Amino acid sequence: MGIKSYNLKKYKLIMLLCFLYLTSYAQLIKGKVYDEKTKSTIPFASVYFNGTFIGTYTDKDGHFEMENPKNISMPLTISAIGYYSVTMAHFATVESLNIYLKPKEYELGEATVKTKSLVRKRKRYLAFFKEEFLGTSTNARDCSILNEEDISYNYATDQDTLKAFASRPILIENKALGYTITYYLDKFEYYKKTQATFFIGNIIFKENISTADKKKQFDERRKYSYSYSSMQFFRALWSDLLKENSITITGLSGKNLRYKDVVALDSKNNKYLNSSGNLTVGFSESYYSTVNFLKNYVYFDKTGYFDPSGINWTGDIAKKRVADWLPYEYTIEK
Repeated sequence: MGIKSYNLKKYKLIMLLCFLYLTSYAQLIKGKVYDEKTKSTIPFASVYFNGTFIGTYTDKDGHFEMENPKNISMPLTISAIGYYSVTMAHFATVESLNIYLKPKEYELGEATVKTKSLVRKRKRYLAFFKEEFLGTSTNARDCSILNEEDISYNYATDQDTLKAFASRPILIENKALGYTITYYLDKFEYYKKTQATFFIGNIIFKENISTADKKKQFDERRKYSYSYSSMQFFRALWSDLLKENSITITGLSGKNLRYKDVVALDSKNNKYLNSSGNLTVGFSESYYSTVNFLKNYVYFDKTGYFDPSGINWTGDIAKKRVADWLPYEYTIEK
């Protein structure tokens, strides 16, 4: 082998290694998290993909680095104690992100002052909150909120709305499904007049290793929770397998709709649920839910993730609260 040929091969090898390094490096998500008001960095903030096991924390200087999984196409969420969460639908892995969180100063201060004299009411409100937040299913009875003292309320008898606030992330042990859950609550409201509940926040899951001996029991319960859920619906819709999952979609006219009637694609082949009116989703002719559109196009992906700000569910899917939620990594055990 001549010197020239050897040097050429060596050069190509170096270039290949550089390319692989840069490709690997480009998969990192990195940045800093700041207080929107003071512009100071926020240590130990959570950076994660909502509804998954995947996440990390900022260091003492507010800096974070995390690998960007190839199979995740959902937004990045950043949460911290005493702040509203921020969700980033679009972000570049090659650039350092600067993220600003808004403090919850007003809500938490008011809630804390008003609950000091509401000991008896607080007990009643806590029971009500757990029912509306966790649900009333069999799984909900096996769920425990580990830091109930961090939940407070702002309610006056002459007002129609009960509001709940959490000064820290709500920690939940789901003994039914084998998960430990961290939930960052941004808003919880119960409207007395209409008896409707609205809550929004972000969630990260962790396998409860101490209960691994109950795997078979967990698998059965998880499979049941998956059935007739929004996750099953969007996964079946994404793969165009509605019929195989015994799922029907009906429009306002009562006509059954197909995949091509309700799914729109953009230039990058991202999928969106789209309709000129609300839809009825049926599972095996036994369970029915209504999709009330808040946006014209609602993004969803193959994991079952969907843009929660674009849909309001009523019916059977709406009855499945936090106690029956599954991480987006969930797959049915064969």
